[in-house]
Amino acid sequence: MHQPIELTLEQQFNIRSFATQVQHMSHEQAQDFLVKLYEQMVVREATYKELLKHQWGLDSGGSSWAV
Repeated sequence: MHQPIELTLEQQFNIRSFATQVQHMSHEQAQDFLVKLYEQMVVREATYKELLKHQWGLDSGGSSWAV
């Protein structure tokens, strides 16, 4: 079974600070922020996939593997 990842004190502080900032947002600001955050997550995932393809040599065009 996988152990949960432990966050550093700095990461925990950043989460708490972020939560405080979000509490002060209007509903519209929060919705806009969530859309932008989701977009960044999708871009990050696509970037990771491309990096893995390149690292594993799957981007040479001759392979039918998909990541």
